[in-house]
Amino acid sequence: EMQLVESGGGSVQAGGFLRLSCAASGDVYIPSRWNYCMGWFRQAPGKEREGVASIYSGDGSTYYADSVKGRFTISQDNAKNTLYLQMNSLKEEDTAMYYCATRRDGCRVLSVSYFDYWGQGTQVTVSS
Repeated sequence: EMQLVESGGGSVQAGGFLRLSCAASGDVYIPSRWNYCMGWFRQAPGKEREGVASIYSGDGSTYYADSVKGRFTISQDNAKNTLYLQMNSLKEEDTAMYYCATRRDGCRVLSVSYFDYWGQGTQVTVSS
């Protein structure tokens, strides 16, 4: 199994920033042997879960949804088995539960169905 544990959510005013973390562990998580696609998703009340950003551990390539491009930065610390999402210039519409997810192999698509393992989520609330 693989465990993903998110942290770093909270309440912030519009224009502020937060940094989310996602710690990966488990007996099927072997970064020394396999490459992984790591992604961040979010789900606002009454809306479908949507992809925010992804990063491929093999070469560090990243992808961002248009709604966050230029404001959010995804990164990973392989030594700590931790994924990050730096969120700057936050807007009210960024309010959502944020989830990290992963699957072995490349980052072909940033869609919910593509990822195999999910964390429990961390809440981000942005107020005006």
